[in-house]
Amino acid sequence: MKDILQELESRRETARAGGGEKRVAAQHAKGKLTARERIELLLDEGSFEEFDMFVAHRCIDFGMEQDRPAGDGVVTGWGTVNGRMVYVFAQDFTVFGGSVSETHGAKICKIMDMAIQNGAPVIGINDSGGARIQEGVGSLAAYGEVFQRNVMASGVVPQISLIMGPCAGGAVYSPAMTDFIFMVKDSSYMFVTGPDVVKTVTNEQVSAEELGGATTHTRKSSVADAAYENDVEALAETRRLIDFLPLNNREKAPVRPFFDDPARVEASLDTLVPDNPNQPYDMKELITKIADEGDFFEIQRDFAGNIITGFIRIEGQSVGVVANQPMVLAGCLDIDSSRKAARFVRFCDAFEIPILTLVDVPGFLPGVSQEYGGVIKHGAKLLFAYAEATVPKVTVLTRKTYGGAYVVMSSKHLRGDFNYAWPTAEVAVMGAKGAVEILYRSELGDPDKIAARVKDYEDRFANPFVAAEKGFIDEVIMPHSTRRRVARAFAALRSKKLVNPWKKHDNIPL
Repeated sequence: MKDILQELESRRETARAGGGEKRVAAQHAKGKLTARERIELLLDEGSFEEFDMFVAHRCIDFGMEQDRPAGDGVVTGWGTVNGRMVYVFAQDFTVFGGSVSETHGAKICKIMDMAIQNGAPVIGINDSGGARIQEGVGSLAAYGEVFQRNVMASGVVPQISLIMGPCAGGAVYSPAMTDFIFMVKDSSYMFVTGPDVVKTVTNEQVSAEELGGATTHTRKSSVADAAYENDVEALAETRRLIDFLPLNNREKAPVRPFFDDPARVEASLDTLVPDNPNQPYDMKELITKIADEGDFFEIQRDFAGNIITGFIRIEGQSVGVVANQPMVLAGCLDIDSSRKAARFVRFCDAFEIPILTLVDVPGFLPGVSQEYGGVIKHGAKLLFAYAEATVPKVTVLTRKTYGGAYVVMSSKHLRGDFNYAWPTAEVAVMGAKGAVEILYRSELGDPDKIAARVKDYEDRFANPFVAAEKGFIDEVIMPHSTRRRVARAFAALRSKKLVNPWKKHDNIPL
């Protein structure tokens, strides 16, 4: 009996050693943690339960039968984050470069199936050289099986991908289908075809970092949601994000203890909006002043800065925030901001997270490149996302909201539940100057007349009261009372039930 126990312990030691001391040292030399170290930091201490520690590949080509390490380059299992269950897989770059084989893929599929069945998030830590070439099409089949499960899990359990090394070729499509992607600066990259292939085919010279590094994907492509300085920070922030999310689509997000008065008055908000209508202000100030303890977890901070997305808590409950940012492009909606916000709204709706929308939008960004780029289709994504969402929706108009952009930003007409406006809000078809130039074209030669017309138009429409008279605004509120009004609105909506007509699925304008 003692011998068997000794053998088990010895096998475990071998499996835990991964690719051995030399390869572990090489991993550390690159500033990267090993797969097991990452899991240890991500999960609560002592909570990890591993699956398939002794699984080995079955390949017999190219001399592979001589080297069959336990675990086959991926560590899988489940554990807890602040006491709540999550499933996790971490590719081990020290074993065959973390490359995906048939059995490697089967290990990942097993925990994804369990996550869907048992209703818990899946966190994938990617650090892989790609498909295991020695296994050929068997490796591609493994990818396909994982992709299928990503699709089945979408909207059922939250899926988070951490890119902590290379992720190239077909491998990128698994993270791409997950809800959130976090990268690590200078040590992770994602691309479909690498720099060498790009040079061969298009003759473009580009480094791996420029082609698919963290900066590229957080600022240019919007593939990644955030980039962090190192593995430790990325794992800590992942833990923080998980705290905002429900375990699955049948449960509500967790309610956390809060130490902030829901009726807190913020006098500084009465002067947040400048007197000059063309002067910007920082919408993040309003977000943090509404949030419990000023805690805001921003999503895609470095991409499409004209719209802000992220999570806050109000009375301890998770709320998704979408807000125009006057500091960037005057808060206009454009292709990038519409895509960014639409995806975020759909995530919140899929997981029953209420949505707070803070509006200061002069319209859609004009321009040839916008029209050629399909701003109509992309803007429609955001409109579609808000219109189909059945979660509680509270909207606060702070300054201007003009034209189609007014309708798109969670207006009453898209089933907004509570639509508030500050006294500084202007709800109109367009700005006064543009409207007057259309309405009084014959008087354009007389600047005094036009100035008087602009003033008349502003007096009539540059306020929230016309919309309030029609019932499109539920209440004009004092800025300093915004937290209290928003908190009470969401409290009133906790038992909201709204069901869309039956359909197999919608056809969002992709």
